[in-house]
Amino acid sequence: MEKRKSAGKAEKPAKKVIHTRIIDDVFTDAVDTVKPRFQVNIDAYLERLWEASPDISEILKNAEDLESARNNIYHYLEKAERRIFDVDNDLHILEKSTVREAIRVLKSIIGPVNEYRTKFSALDLLIKLAKGEHKSAENESEQNIAPGFILEFINLFRGLEGRSNIYFESKQAKKGIPDFLQLTGRAASEARTSILNELSSNMQKYLRKYPSGLEEEVIHWRKANKKRILKYFNGEEKDWDNYQWHLKNVIKDATPLIELIELTEEQKKAIDRAAKNKIPVGITPYYLSLMDSKLNIGYDHAIRAQVIPPPEYVDALIESKENRGIQFDFMGEHDTSPVDLVTRRYPGIAIVKPYNTCAQICVYCQRNWEIDEVLDPKALARKEEIKRALQWLDENPAVGDVLITGGDPCVMNTNTLKEVLQQICSKKQVYRIRIGSRTPVVLPQRWNKEFVDMIASFQQPGKRQISIITHFEHSYEVTPEAMEAVQRIRKAGMMVYNQEVFTVENSRRFETVKLRLDLKAIGVDPYYTFNMKGKEETSKYMVPIARILQERKEEARLLPGLDRTDEPVFNVPKLGKNQLMAWQDHRLVMILPNGARVYEFHPWEKNIQPVPPYNYVDVPIYDYLEELAARGENIRDYRNIWFYY
Repeated sequence: MEKRKSAGKAEKPAKKVIHTRIIDDVFTDAVDTVKPRFQVNIDAYLERLWEASPDISEILKNAEDLESARNNIYHYLEKAERRIFDVDNDLHILEKSTVREAIRVLKSIIGPVNEYRTKFSALDLLIKLAKGEHKSAENESEQNIAPGFILEFINLFRGLEGRSNIYFESKQAKKGIPDFLQLTGRAASEARTSILNELSSNMQKYLRKYPSGLEEEVIHWRKANKKRILKYFNGEEKDWDNYQWHLKNVIKDATPLIELIELTEEQKKAIDRAAKNKIPVGITPYYLSLMDSKLNIGYDHAIRAQVIPPPEYVDALIESKENRGIQFDFMGEHDTSPVDLVTRRYPGIAIVKPYNTCAQICVYCQRNWEIDEVLDPKALARKEEIKRALQWLDENPAVGDVLITGGDPCVMNTNTLKEVLQQICSKKQVYRIRIGSRTPVVLPQRWNKEFVDMIASFQQPGKRQISIITHFEHSYEVTPEAMEAVQRIRKAGMMVYNQEVFTVENSRRFETVKLRLDLKAIGVDPYYTFNMKGKEETSKYMVPIARILQERKEEARLLPGLDRTDEPVFNVPKLGKNQLMAWQDHRLVMILPNGARVYEFHPWEKNIQPVPPYNYVDVPIYDYLEELAARGENIRDYRNIWFYY
């Protein structure tokens, strides 16, 4: 397997060396990008900006005021839109599509209502930049303009001019017919096959970068890890297959980790500080065995990142310990809970949460504000609370699909979970029960025959469906043990679906594609890919919306339909899921001085009820590309990201 020393967070270089030798479409050699951001030569970026659209540059430089500039740009855009419908327009039809999208986006950004709602005017800042007035601006944010702001408009202006360079790097995409479409019969087929082979070969090159836990070399490493962990906890070989042994030995502080695997100083300090301040940390011995023993191997970055909190996260939770239940409730569950233990955002679905802890703690968990500690002995709700929550189902017969989650209900006592299932199944309207659990990933030993048979006993084909919803995050988590658990569930007649969270740890080119392929291979259907969002304490993990859209359109599109069954979604606080592939359900409304995009998300009730939209400030694309460059990625691979809105 190809060794990638920069794959994980272990040897992350300093920020000042991260952007070098990157093509003009993203950064430029002419721009001195090896300096820290506050020393970047903004004037060099601005030169590229005015070159991108000389016409808009002139409008901005000659603007008498904000409104005259707005009117002149609207007039320019109207003419540009009409030009692409001219018969003699020589642009390729796909490049014309990019022009139309760029026009739509710029119209939105300069719209007065969006300036009012976001309390900022990108157009006003562009005018100041064009006139050189930003250097003396009173507003501090206008004095410290991030390169990301300018790069957003460089690419947007190029898109307007039909020079997106999506299809050709050195010239505009012109009208023309590919060779294989000009041929017929076998010759056409052979020409097309050559193109398809090249696409497939390119994908395979990337897939080899991301080994799964099913590869022989990885299995060999992990056998050694397992032996070392058993010895540390005075366990025997038979203990490894006992899920209760793993729960008994869940790691809650830095000491076992320091003695069993290599950690960076930052990781040691973060875990130690979290433990001392009673911030939930937990890792099962099994999940620890999936980590590389040495930092320089670097395949386990996504695994470590899920359970070893970064310093920023620890700091945020310490500072907000008293009110984290309000501050970190990004999804607004306090306002969507009609009764304790129940969450409802959709007509026919409800979430029931009888148990609010897990076998281990995921740093970016949506409900980290609810969990006091891993395997909290007080995690199980009182019987009267559970009874009242389930009575609520009787009072709301429209709810026929019930998701049991938490926390992780599969960490509950088997008989306790059985009782909950029995009570829910007594509701005549319930036709589906989903059980949300990470145990197939972090504790596959839980899914022994007794447990699987108990859950499967509630399934009645044609009447009631039982499905398992789990959360694999990376191919490195797909192991023989996980496959055995999944196959046992599938053979019992139940489906297994995966909800992936799209983070900086699995967002590299074809990284999620590899996960989809490995999941299908063991019997798991990709279901949702959630865009990481909103929770400031986990901002280190967040990825721009443009990247998840790019992944779906450029990488996942190369897979057969059965492999790309997941839907990329953004969970709108208090409202529910927004389908990111449906461009008409969200729109870009502003670019902020730091390069962050502001999106307006429409609720799922669109065209049904007039529910207000939600504005979201995204991660700057430039900042994300900086992080990828720091990890050794070739930013050329991501150059089209700017054109996904």
